Amino acid sequence: MKICLIGSDGYLGSVLAPELVRGGHDVVGLDTGFYRERTLYRSEESRPRTIVKDVREVTASDLEGYDALVHMGDLSNDPAGDLAPQVTYEINHQGAVRLASLARQADVRRFVYMSSCSVYGVAGDEFLTEDSRTDPQTAYAVCKTLVERDLRKLAGSNFAPTCLRNATAYGASPQMRFDIVLNNLAGLAWTKKQIGMTSDGTPWRPIVHALDICQAIVAVLGAPEEAVANEIFNVGDTGHNYRVREIAEIIGEVFPDCAVSFGPPSPDNRSYRVSFAKIQKHLPSFKCRWDARRGAEQLLDLFRRIDLTEEMFQYRSFTRLRQLQYLIRTRQINDEFFWLAPSERSDETNPRPLRLNPAVVNIADDN
Repeated sequence: MKICLIGSDGYLGSVLAPELVRGGHDVVGLDTGFYRERTLYRSEESRPRTIVKDVREVTASDLEGYDALVHMGDLSNDPAGDLAPQVTYEINHQGAVRLASLARQADVRRFVYMSSCSVYGVAGDEFLTEDSRTDPQTAYAVCKTLVERDLRKLAGSNFAPTCLRNATAYGASPQMRFDIVLNNLAGLAWTKKQIGMTSDGTPWRPIVHALDICQAIVAVLGAPEEAVANEIFNVGDTGHNYRVREIAEIIGEVFPDCAVSFGPPSPDNRSYRVSFAKIQKHLPSFKCRWDARRGAEQLLDLFRRIDLTEEMFQYRSFTRLRQLQYLIRTRQINDEFFWLAPSERSDETNPRPLRLNPAVVNIADDN
């Protein structure tokens, strides 16, 4: 199968691309390159040829000849989305729907979209299914629900979109992210020898390893088209719904000499437990191979091998918000998050005002 992978240089894309290549697929990546500046470790895995292009500038001719398109090229995550909500909407909603329309126009039959369990928002202890009401709390999550809605309208006999609502990802990747819960807590456990949580850690979060997300995508691409066309699947394992404090405690047990403490209840009331029964029923080849403890052990082994330092852990390209703020501050991207030419970067005579959320800009660390 010839596959176009949007977001091939990202946290998940840099893990998925080798998996697809290893499976015998002909893969071409497409990525704008916001986070390409530095890798956490060198991987010997085969990487596909990658087109450097913003998803908003893709044309139908760019997509001709592909059997499937996997789209994981959104702005991630909630803090990055809140930095510039309008730009997030233009990229994550309008950009994704436009991409799907162009794919259909170019006769790409399959479109696999990376959605998120964050669409469930505030739900308490009830196990949520794909038919449960969504309650998105952030610009990032709202865009996910809008794309899911609009992909249903595009579906037809010659175009089969599939939406994968991934649980919160974790695990090693060359293009690492330390702004997601298990990875962040593991980094603190290694560099600080302590996890001092500012909340009580009671909210529920389903989590899923990056490699298990890859296996779900492989399963969708290998399934009969009629089995996945216009379907939504939660991606994870029902047994892997954890309270945040449980994740911290597991990491504290795995990482030597790590102290774990908790704070008062948080005003952030996002909490949800998710059922993953549907994907296990409809795609029986998919099964999560990782849990929180094994993921923590993987990261401990990695940190030992690469001798992870505080500077590496805090490096801006491993935290989405910091890297975007850096690119804005150094005038490498403009107010619409398009790359600026060198001549444009030095023009300070009449700079355009950035459409940013000042609350996010002021509180975030952009070192």
